[in-house]
Amino acid sequence: MNAVVRTGTISGAAKELNVTPPAVSMQMRLLDETVGLPVVERMGSGLRPTDAGAIVLDAVHSCESALTACGEALEELKGIGGGRVTVGVVSTAKYFAPRALAAFTKTHPKVEMRLSVGNRRETIDSIKGNEVDFAVMGRPPQEFEVDQEIIGDHPHVIVAPPDHPMAMRKKISFANVASETFLLREDGSGTRALMQRLFAKVGHNPNTGMEIGSNETIKQAVMAGLGIALLSAHTVGPEVSEKRLVILDVDGLPVIRQWFVVKRKERVLMPASQALWDFLAVSGVDFLPQT
Repeated sequence: MNAVVRTGTISGAAKELNVTPPAVSMQMRLLDETVGLPVVERMGSGLRPTDAGAIVLDAVHSCESALTACGEALEELKGIGGGRVTVGVVSTAKYFAPRALAAFTKTHPKVEMRLSVGNRRETIDSIKGNEVDFAVMGRPPQEFEVDQEIIGDHPHVIVAPPDHPMAMRKKISFANVASETFLLREDGSGTRALMQRLFAKVGHNPNTGMEIGSNETIKQAVMAGLGIALLSAHTVGPEVSEKRLVILDVDGLPVIRQWFVVKRKERVLMPASQALWDFLAVSGVDFLPQT
């Protein structure tokens, strides 16, 4: 119909479309039958759209515009010029992951980024439920098959206030440190799970105190003298350098874990997501805090 209106004749449309005039006439009859009204009428200057035909033409133009936009968006995705990435980040990783993501967006400004922050359990649930493309986390989940790449080392230490009686001691045993009051992350936290595994391995039960839902609040509680805590060394750098916290010299510490990018095995990454995955696997280590 577009060609008929543009040329004003059946023969003109046939020539433009490289088909026969009877073929164009048949298509126009079928269109009239589908719409239930004539879509073109003959005027002095040739065939022109009726009111019904104008509505059809508007719809055709809208469809063509949508298809063009779709094609352009797909081409952007192929070239990593655009697209959307949803990344899960365990709460401890927020001390470095945003800087890494910001560096990626500087070279891929049209990629839309969404960040989902939670504890280990929440992050695993978001991977399992396909709510994120992939996640930055410590120990990968064992409950389902995943793909994973190591970003870099992730040390854990025990911190105390600077005036703690053990602050200046060397090679403190786990037996001695277990008698101290430990502040805990909430149930579902990877840091809490690591602490439980660590003390079970050496055969000691730590004296546990308050359960606190964030690293920042735990640090404040330790500085206030409410207890000591096992924390990621990547979360305490500023406080240690400013002598508001000290790292206890406990025999066998720091525990070195790893940071990973993790996704469900069957999850197919789009070009933008794959590019960010590759960036974190290769360059993510450059954004880890110095300890």
